[in-house]
Amino acid sequence: MRSLIYIERLFNRISDFLGWLSSILFVLLVANVVYDVVMRYAFNDVSIAFQELEWHLFSAVFMLGIPYALKAGGHVRVDIFYEQLSNKAQAVIDLLGTLILLLPFCLLVAYFGIDYAKESYELGETSGDPGGLPYRWIIKSLISVAFFFMAMSGIGMILHSLNRIVNPQLLHTNFKDSK
Repeated sequence: MRSLIYIERLFNRISDFLGWLSSILFVLLVANVVYDVVMRYAFNDVSIAFQELEWHLFSAVFMLGIPYALKAGGHVRVDIFYEQLSNKAQAVIDLLGTLILLLPFCLLVAYFGIDYAKESYELGETSGDPGGLPYRWIIKSLISVAFFFMAMSGIGMILHSLNRIVNPQLLHTNFKDSK
């Protein structure tokens, strides 16, 4: 049973790393916005590339932050009923929801996102604005990567749910913190 907990910890480390990366990208996003605002209003200088970098960074923060939010339980659910259930019933709901809804959706988006990014790469797609960012395929490929990591976070949720169902007392003694 301990091996399931160790495997869950491995998946959680990946999600934690993505949360850390997302927070670093958020700091870069804030710095980019501050620079863009100062340049625009203080020096009357506008950079299309920096404006586009804002939404590229925002997309990366959002997409890479979701796997961490799933791991940390920060995702949306109907807590009115869920919180009233037993620990085992909550684990069963999490397990079924992940297997039936989360994993198929993530894997479908990851799979179909590959062609989306591939087409952008083959076309050499760039910004439509003069002075914009080249290599639009990089941000488009982040869709598949992020949804793949969301599926990995879902596997971590499955393992956590199985651990809660099969041996809940082991989870609450030595392995309460699954970082």
